Parts: sequence; C-alpha cells; structure tokens
Amino acid sequence: MHIAIAGNIGSGKTTLTRLLAKHFGWEPHYEDVENNPYLHSFYEDMQRWSFNLQVYFLNSRFRQIIEIRNSGKTVVQDRTIYEDAYIFAPNLHAMNLMSTRDFENYSSLFALMSNFIKPPDLLIYLRSSVPTLVKQIQKRGREYEASIRLDYLNHLNERYEAWIGKYSIGKLLIVEMDDLNLEKPTDLGKVIERINAELHGLF
Repeated sequence: MHIAIAGNIGSGKTTLTRLLAKHFGWEPHYEDVENNPYLHSFYEDMQRWSFNLQVYFLNSRFRQIIEIRNSGKTVVQDRTIYEDAYIFAPNLHAMNLMSTRDFENYSSLFALMSNFIKPPDLLIYLRSSVPTLVKQIQKRGREYEASIRLDYLNHLNERYEAWIGKYSIGKLLIVEMDDLNLEKPTDLGKVIERINAELHGLF
C-alpha cells in the first residue's frame, strides 16, 4: 500500500511521515533534501536554477514511486510527484522564475511519466495557514529556507487548495494543521484514528 503526505513547505509532512512509520511499522520514504545538489543554489537564484531543481525532483520522485510499487511493502511517502507538477513548477512559471520553454518541456516530461504511475492509495493533505508555515520553517532553521518570501508561500497555498479541490484520482484525507501539534500523543492519535477509518472503514 502507498500512503502519501502532501502539503506546503513547513506543514509537517516529514514529521508525520516519521511518526506514522513508527506507529504502523510502515516504511518511510523521505524527500531528498539533504542530497539535493540544486536546492541551495535554487534559493540563492530561483530563476537560474528552477528548471534544474524541478527536473531533479521529478526524476527522484518517479524513481521513488517505481520502488514503492515494486517493494510490495506499505510505504508512507513525504511529498508526491503531483505537487511538483501541479504546484511548484506552475508557480515558478507564473512568477516568471521559469521560462515558458522550460515549463513546457517539464510539463511534457511529467505527462509522459504520469502514464506509468498509479496514484497513492491514500493522500493525506496537511492544510496550514502561512503564519503556521513560517513558524515551522523558522523553528527547524534550515539555512537555505531563511530567504523564502511570504508571497511565495502564499501562492503555493493557493495552488495547493486549487489542486486538492479537484483531486479525484484516489482517497483523500485533509488534516487541518493550524491547531494541531503532531508531537502531542492526543493530537497524533486523532490523525491516526482518521487514517484507520479511511484505510479500513469504520467498524
């Protein structure tokens, strides 16, 4: 089974991936942040590195999906291939940080790849307001994220809402994150209860 966690930068995806893997004994697949050769460069010069970064993520996540399906295990994945294609790349293009030529090339690659992948069995969307995102980003203190602009986070949130509003390729669970602390057992318990209901039904 493939469970995927979607959400904006700082919404809690990695934390929930780790906690669910521990609770259910699922195999976690994390976003390739530490080994990503483009991420630091991208935050220094978005226009120059946007296409390279998005193609790297597309390749990395396509490979992950193939591995997940071939493993035969239940896997919980931190961020999906769809977020790159429907949120991050179009947002960079709209902000004039990716050229139309590069965006069309990227979109063509994704369209080809999407013919070979299945959607997750359950998509968990972590919905967060921009102030919550900022608080979380500051708390974890990644140096390269210090320059993220508020309007950038806001545009991403708008695109997430538009994508989730039309999501129809599989089961979807929306978790409101503003008043939730996943490190608190009671809050995590509520989320786990809802995941169980989605995956196994209510008995």
